[in-house]
Amino acid sequence: MNTAPAVILFAHGARDPRWAEPVLALAQRLRQTLPEAYVQPAFLEFLSPSLPEAVEAALARGHRRVALVPVFIAVGGHLREDLPQLLACVRSAHPDVSIEVLPALGEAEAVRRAMADTVLEWIAEGA
Repeated sequence: MNTAPAVILFAHGARDPRWAEPVLALAQRLRQTLPEAYVQPAFLEFLSPSLPEAVEAALARGHRRVALVPVFIAVGGHLREDLPQLLACVRSAHPDVSIEVLPALGEAEAVRRAMADTVLEWIAEGA
């Protein structure tokens, strides 16, 4: 059993695979910082892997703790309705796995500051 957590970055997904590039870059940065953890994006729709597939991959690597990070700017219907339904299925299939759902990434004050700072930089640069 691997005692390091699996970190699953749960994002919406899109038909255009280029949409996932920022999520994949975030995953890569986390992998560099947390080499002992399994870091994997998962998508609600259109892209792979799905959340159940990402959890299965973590389990195959021996992880029994999952930190699920919603890569959403805010909590809306997908996090209020779709995610709990997906989690209920995953938890019923794997009752021995601990899944901690972290807040939506966009609700973190540091993320809001970073977004505001980026907008201010763009404006200052005449973008």
